[in-house]
Amino acid sequence: QVQLVESGGGLVQAGGSLRLSCAASGRTFSNYAMGWFRQAPGKEREFVAAIRWSGTTSYGNSVKGRFTISRDNAKNTMYLQMNDLKPEDTAVYYCASDPKPWLLVLEREYGYWGQGTQVTVSS
Repeated sequence: QVQLVESGGGLVQAGGSLRLSCAASGRTFSNYAMGWFRQAPGKEREFVAAIRWSGTTSYGNSVKGRFTISRDNAKNTMYLQMNDLKPEDTAVYYCASDPKPWLLVLEREYGYWGQGTQVTVSS
C-alpha cells in the first residue's frame, strides 16, 4: 500500500508562486509513476503534470511553461513548482501514484491518491 500526503497549498495573489509537495510512504517510490491533478468547484478533475521514474515529464496545456514537476527519490517526495499563478488555477490539487513504469496522464491509470491540498489564487 502507498500513502500520499500533499502539502504546500494556500492563498496567493495572481502572478505569485507556490510549491506543492507530495510525500510518499509504504512502497518503493523510485519505481512509481507520479502525477498531479486538480479539481475546481463544479468541474471534473484535470490533469496537471506527470513524471516517470526516469524523470520524463508531461504537462497539461493550461500549465505548460508555468508549472514544473520534479521528484526526489531519495526523499520519497514529488514537487510541483507553480509560477505565474492565475485565478483559474484555483482548485484542490491531488497527487497520484502508480507502479506502472511509463508516463501516466489519465486519472484512471493511477491507483493511489492523496487527500488533496487547496490552492486559491486571488485576482
